[in-house]
Amino acid sequence: MNKKIFLPGSGRQIELTLTKKDLFTPPALVIGSFSADIALLLAENLNSSINLIVEDTDSFLNANLALNSDERIKTSIMGYDRTDFETGSFGLVYAQASISDDRRNKIVKEIKRILKPGGFFSVGEIVKLKKDIPPFVNNIFEGSTLNPLMDTGISGYYAERNFKVIEETDLTQTLKEYYMNSALKLSDAKTDLSENEKKYHKKLLNKISHETNAYLKLGADKFIGFKYLLLQKGEN
Repeated sequence: MNKKIFLPGSGRQIELTLTKKDLFTPPALVIGSFSADIALLLAENLNSSINLIVEDTDSFLNANLALNSDERIKTSIMGYDRTDFETGSFGLVYAQASISDDRRNKIVKEIKRILKPGGFFSVGEIVKLKKDIPPFVNNIFEGSTLNPLMDTGISGYYAERNFKVIEETDLTQTLKEYYMNSALKLSDAKTDLSENEKKYHKKLLNKISHETNAYLKLGADKFIGFKYLLLQKGEN
């Protein structure tokens, strides 16, 4: 797999998902920003057109730029908790680091609605590794509007919502790579951006710098994890 996935979970979630590709019935939906390469990989491996949804204009434009007008991928702007799709539209929904916020319950309910009975949900979520989280880690969660579940409770959360857990894998080790790449991209941005651009993006640059430093140097890695689950929707 030569495409570089710049998300928590890196390329491991899509790799693990594709090992089960014979289970999936098209069409498929991808949810989340920075997921254009994931949509392309699914299109290639499932030999099917793919829907990709994002929630803001910048993500929409970036996705279309990355996709280079690939006709297999239809990109749309929609709220993840309230889509325009009909009930039972998809055999597979894929979400990597895109639904771990305060709306999770509503988003998961919507995903259940648009999945076919017996359809599959590939989800990767930021999780808490310990119950007691220090303030500087809580600041990271709040700054990114994250509301992580405990790593030991995530499978139970989905089981309560009538999903069968087909596979569960700890991908916490991918976070170091993710934050190291964030540090490199931040360094490049500071070099390439003009002073006016730096001022315009100051809040975002500071946020990335704070999160990266906290994870790589201040011990946030002891509290932040990432879990992948392949789930199957119940028949009713």
